[in-house]
Amino acid sequence: MTTDNRQKTAHPQSGTLVSGAIHNPAEPRHFMRVRQIARRVKISRAGTILADSTRALRLLEAGRDLYDPALYIPLDDVTASLHQKEQTTHCPLKGDAVYFDLLNADGSPDLTDIAWSYPTPLPHAEILSGFISFHPDKVSIEESPL
Repeated sequence: MTTDNRQKTAHPQSGTLVSGAIHNPAEPRHFMRVRQIARRVKISRAGTILADSTRALRLLEAGRDLYDPALYIPLDDVTASLHQKEQTTHCPLKGDAVYFDLLNADGSPDLTDIAWSYPTPLPHAEILSGFISFHPDKVSIEESPL
């Protein structure tokens, strides 16, 4: 008869399921990972540059589903004329989002809901403060080497 002297230990749930990810404190299976993009990112619409950045972030998020990656651009790198709407939504991982419409050169509305941002993100999502994301189905996104 042989005996197995290895101890079987239970691993307590730590709340962190993915190393380096930011987890929703109330639901650890809802998490995001934010990484600096080591490339130049240009956002354009109909040939007009809306943003140009070498400091963009890529956000990958998993919650009820795996969401498409989102690129976040520093507000300082946005050249488009945007109008912040009164509409807001709440994300339990990131905080309260605000939305933006694109304006024409004369200040008239061109395209609604082209972008969103988290002006005062939740403390664990503070990395998104001062950044904006454009809806990829409403703009062209180009990444190129630095």
